[in-house]
Amino acid sequence: MTTTAASRAVRASAALHEPPGRTAKPFWRRNHGDLRIALFFIAPALVGFVAFFLVPTIRGVYLSFTEYSILGDPTWIGTKNYTAIFGDELFWNAMGVTLQYVGLNIAFQTVIALGLALLMHRVAKSTFIRGALLLPFLVANVIVALLWFWMLDYQIGIVNEIINWLGLPRVAFFGSEQWAIPTIAGVNVWRHMGYTALLIFAGLQSIPNHVYEVASLDGASNTRTFWSITMPLLRPVLVLVLVVTVIGSFQVFDTVAVTTGGGPVNASRVIQMYIFQKAFGESDFGYASALSVILFLILALVAFVQMKFLKGNESDLD
Repeated sequence: MTTTAASRAVRASAALHEPPGRTAKPFWRRNHGDLRIALFFIAPALVGFVAFFLVPTIRGVYLSFTEYSILGDPTWIGTKNYTAIFGDELFWNAMGVTLQYVGLNIAFQTVIALGLALLMHRVAKSTFIRGALLLPFLVANVIVALLWFWMLDYQIGIVNEIINWLGLPRVAFFGSEQWAIPTIAGVNVWRHMGYTALLIFAGLQSIPNHVYEVASLDGASNTRTFWSITMPLLRPVLVLVLVVTVIGSFQVFDTVAVTTGGGPVNASRVIQMYIFQKAFGESDFGYASALSVILFLILALVAFVQMKFLKGNESDLD
C-alpha cells in the first residue's frame, strides 16, 4: 500500500468514528464556552487575590529596599534594611520569643487535638458534642483574649481567686516575664484545638475499618494498632495540621496586642508585634517591610521542609 493510500485509509477510519454531523476542529477553533464560564466564576477570587495579596506583596518587597515614612516618598537604599536586621538585638529577641511560643503552641495543641479527635472517633458519637468542641474557634480571637485576660487578672480574675482560695500565691499570668508567653500559648491552644481536632478527625474517618479488623484478628493491642496503623495512615493529615498551625503560630498578634502589648519588657514581643511597632509606632515602613519579607521567607522554608521531609503529599493507603 502506498503512502497516499494509507493516509486515505486513516482519514476514512477517523470519519467512521466521528459523530454524525460533526467534524473535528483545531483547538483554536473549538468552542471555549466551558472555559469562559470557569473564568467567570474564578474572576472574583482572582481579582481579590491580585488586589489584596499579590500587589501588596510586590509593593512590600519593593518597600523593603527603601527608607519610607508614610509622610514622605520611598527612598531607595538597597539592602541596608536587611543588613541592619542582622545586627538588631530586638529582632533576634522577637524571633526567640516567637520560637518559644511556636514550640509551646504546636506541642500542646497537636497532642490535645489528637486526643480529642480519637475521643470523637471512638467515644463521642454525638453531633452536639463534636460541634461544641468547635465553638471556641467560632469566637473572634480578640474576644477570647479579652475573656481570658479578665479571668486571669492578678487582682480580680476568677482563676487567681480560686488559687488564693486554695491557699496558693497568686500568679501574674500576663504580667510576669516567666508566665506571659506560656499563658498566651495556652489561650490560643484553647481556642484552636477544636478546629485542629476536627481536621484530624476527618483524617481518622478516611482510614478503612477493615484495616483495624485485620489487626484485631492478628491479636494487635490498641496501643500497637495506634502506633502501627493509625499514626502512619494519619501522617498526611498531621503534616497538613503542622504546616497550618506552624504558619499560624508564627503570625500570632492579636492575643499579644490585647493582653500584654509585647511586655513585660520584651518577654512577649513576638515578631508580628515587632513589625507592627516598627511600622505604625515608629513609622519606619521600609524596615518593617524588610522584617515582613524575612518572616515570609522563614515560613516558606518551614512549610517546604515539613512537606519534603515528612512526606505530606504521600499516603500509606496507596
